[in-house]
Amino acid sequence: MSDLQRIQVVDSHTGGEPTRVVLCGGPDLGEGPLSARAHRMRDRWDSFRSAVVNEPRGSDVLVGAVLVPPHEPGCDLGVIFFNNVGTLGMCGHGTIGLMATLAHLGRVRPGTHRIDTPVGPVSATLHADGQVSVANVASYRHRASVAVSVPGIGEVVGDVAWGGNWFFLVRSPAWELTLANVENLTDASWRIRQAVNAQGFPEVDHVELFGPPGCGGHSRNFVLCPGKAYDRSPCGTGTSAKLACLAADGKLAEGEAWIQEGILGTAFRAGFRWEDRAAGRILPVITGSAHVTAEATLLLAPDDPFRWGIRPGADLDPRAAGNPAPPGGN
Repeated sequence: MSDLQRIQVVDSHTGGEPTRVVLCGGPDLGEGPLSARAHRMRDRWDSFRSAVVNEPRGSDVLVGAVLVPPHEPGCDLGVIFFNNVGTLGMCGHGTIGLMATLAHLGRVRPGTHRIDTPVGPVSATLHADGQVSVANVASYRHRASVAVSVPGIGEVVGDVAWGGNWFFLVRSPAWELTLANVENLTDASWRIRQAVNAQGFPEVDHVELFGPPGCGGHSRNFVLCPGKAYDRSPCGTGTSAKLACLAADGKLAEGEAWIQEGILGTAFRAGFRWEDRAAGRILPVITGSAHVTAEATLLLAPDDPFRWGIRPGADLDPRAAGNPAPPGGN
């Protein structure tokens, strides 16, 4: 791998949240279930992840998507999503961005397409107007009204729920959900996540705050992602987790529409049907739109000190002639 390496990508944004789809130049992750291939990517190809989405080629907010052959029968393609700190189970905005990208390239036509992910198959329907509806994995509330003591904030109460990723959805207290308050929201959400993890929920890596809508929806949210970047979109997996909590509380009926606004005021239209009412498991559907913003070829030069990206928390010496990959890495 001593020569110049090229990675072909297409960028898009879904409600303001960017997605970078890798078309060519990605690693060979082998065969088998996508959960195993995601582990393989984390263990052996983390340098590739960092090079694609971290600075200087990307940013903390960017989510990457590498296309792989599907494993589950009946799936048309497979995808592994990743961000500035690791791989993701599912990504709702990323799936919408993926479909918009494939439509832009002429690889898919309007209709329903089955997609394999590390947490199970999902369906994405590309509509004639360019919108995309994602039928997500089964979502559910794991624990209701969990109270945690957060340093500098006090008691915070919320629900632990699964929507393709693990969330802590804050019920109280309330914060002002405006862009002018983003630094305070980020700090509070990060403190909450650390407290939730320390008090018996280490799997939670997303925190979701809620407030009154501002653009005609039912609710506005602020979602802090695992790498401490906030979601510019209303968050597809976070909206799925929200629907599961609403359904469990009897506040949203099967088939009823829910409009979830994000911190920018962009919105997803959502709804659900029951998979198992007794177990509290729902099948959410999230609808939104994405816009392609760039076609590019990333260049990884052997003498670039940040060939493999700038990794959060890493002690890098920019004078070094290259940033070698871990054993077996790309």
